Amino acid sequence: MAPAATKGTSPPVSSQKMSSRVLLYSILLTLQYGAQPLISKRCTRREVIVTTSVLTCELAKVICALILLAKEGTLGKLFNNWTLIGSLTASGLPAAIYALQNSLLQISYKNLDSLTFSMLNQTKIFFTAFFTYIILRQKQSIQQIGALFLLIMAAVLLSIGEGSSKSSSTDDPDQILFYGIVPVLVASVLSGLASSLCQWASQVKKHSSYLMTIEMSIVGSLCLLASTSKSPDGEAIRKHGFFYEWTPLTLIPVITNALGGILVGLVTTHAGGVRKGFVIVSALLVTAFLQFIFEGKPPSLYCLIAFPLVVTSISIYQKYPYKVKKKEA
Repeated sequence: MAPAATKGTSPPVSSQKMSSRVLLYSILLTLQYGAQPLISKRCTRREVIVTTSVLTCELAKVICALILLAKEGTLGKLFNNWTLIGSLTASGLPAAIYALQNSLLQISYKNLDSLTFSMLNQTKIFFTAFFTYIILRQKQSIQQIGALFLLIMAAVLLSIGEGSSKSSSTDDPDQILFYGIVPVLVASVLSGLASSLCQWASQVKKHSSYLMTIEMSIVGSLCLLASTSKSPDGEAIRKHGFFYEWTPLTLIPVITNALGGILVGLVTTHAGGVRKGFVIVSALLVTAFLQFIFEGKPPSLYCLIAFPLVVTSISIYQKYPYKVKKKEA
């Protein structure tokens, strides 16, 4: 006789349906992440001003999210219950953290060689797991912790393979430490914190992932627009116009990137920030595979070594989840 479902647990059929949906979201996001570099390279001219494509992408995210909310029939209810404080707590803080993280990564990348940058940047996977435990009390089994270290190793190998030719722009130890190592480590901590806050907002506060996408896109766009007052991109926009060197093809990577942003929200909501890390690293393998197919560029030795590490880490992480002990239960 099968045991009765305990109070608060989902029925097996519903659980299986959700697992299938999460798997679909993860696969689609992996493919989008993996294909995005090639799509952007083929469809976007080098002269296109980066800020214009980013802002248009954020607008596309908002439009896609609004359409999906309307299709669900929850658009009116969500906006009737919307509050500024709730929005700033759920989406404003993570968006501001991500903006600061990106700035720190740009500073660090200019002052570190590729090997050091790649190794330190991948610690964000560990910090995501750490903050997920601190904020959401989601524990990892010993096997899952081992899987995370395997994933970090694979991510480092893949990143090295992509940019092993870059060397540090300075030999000053103090500059390397304070403008290279410290910024990338702080950025990794912020990445883990922001990812965990997004997961907390969606899973605990039940903030809609589509609404979060809208709010974070608006906050991110406002920050970017503010930066154009003094940035080189802002000067280029004022000189050449917003759609300088755009073609109809330029919209393709903008739209695919926007759809990827929607998928990021869904994966974070239903699977968590740690599993999103597995998706991102897996996407690097997809990129290498697509480069081989469409550009004839064979995968590097680093990629071939990283492939079994990624497969093994995903398998271990899925097979050995943390089991709640009787005392904890």
